[in-house]
Amino acid sequence: MTISVNTNKSALTALQNLNRTNDELAAVQGRVNTGLKIANAKDNAAVWAIAQGQRADIGALGAVRMSLDRAQSIAEVTMTAGETISDLLVDLKSKVVAAMDTSLDTASRTALNSDFRSLLRQITQVTGNASFDGANLLDGSVGANIQFLANAEATSRITLSTQNMSLGGAILTLASTASISTVTNATGILTSLNTSISQVNQALGNLGSQAKQIEAHLGFVSKLTDVLEAGVGNLVDADLAKESARLQGLQVQQQLGAQALSIANQAPQIVLQLFRGG
Repeated sequence: MTISVNTNKSALTALQNLNRTNDELAAVQGRVNTGLKIANAKDNAAVWAIAQGQRADIGALGAVRMSLDRAQSIAEVTMTAGETISDLLVDLKSKVVAAMDTSLDTASRTALNSDFRSLLRQITQVTGNASFDGANLLDGSVGANIQFLANAEATSRITLSTQNMSLGGAILTLASTASISTVTNATGILTSLNTSISQVNQALGNLGSQAKQIEAHLGFVSKLTDVLEAGVGNLVDADLAKESARLQGLQVQQQLGAQALSIANQAPQIVLQLFRGG
């Protein structure tokens, strides 16, 4: 091997090895710091692109979950109000049947009618207050139904149907002006009341089925989100146990490389011995 003070091949080789070790050490330290083996497109463009696509889906599913949470809350408020109306109708029936008693005196009939009218007002109050986030399915203020997001592409929807339980409507046919001040009135109202009770209970059954569907789909979306997050982790997460072992090995290599470079840099000093006088 040629001995030269201009070109030190050993030092150049040692420097290249040390630089390579430093680069690998920096990469390992980056994986340890971030917990990711693929933190950007430079690390692995194809895998990074796949992971970004999955992250976008996860974000979209977050919006779906928010929409379904709102749907679930609206359904729960609506069913609670509907069940209250059903209970009030049961109370109304007891008043109507009592008013059909021909032996009642005027004072008793007036008291019954007052209770009856009070229950009607309560039904109106319940339907008017059965609202969550501006949505009321019982007072006829919205259209035929409300739709909520069901998938990340917003191409599928879950529906909550409106159930207008306003007095004098298609479900609750009992008029808001109804009165049981006479036996004749009470007799005529009983048929309408029985129909209303049946239709309210059917409407609540429909709401319950839709609420069950929303609850089930919300559970599915939550599980799907967890699976996607785990999948992204499998693609980009670093194995920190391996990285820790690799880090220690590279640190030793770095020290050895620095020592080798130091030794190689001393080699040209041999030239001085060749030119010493005898």
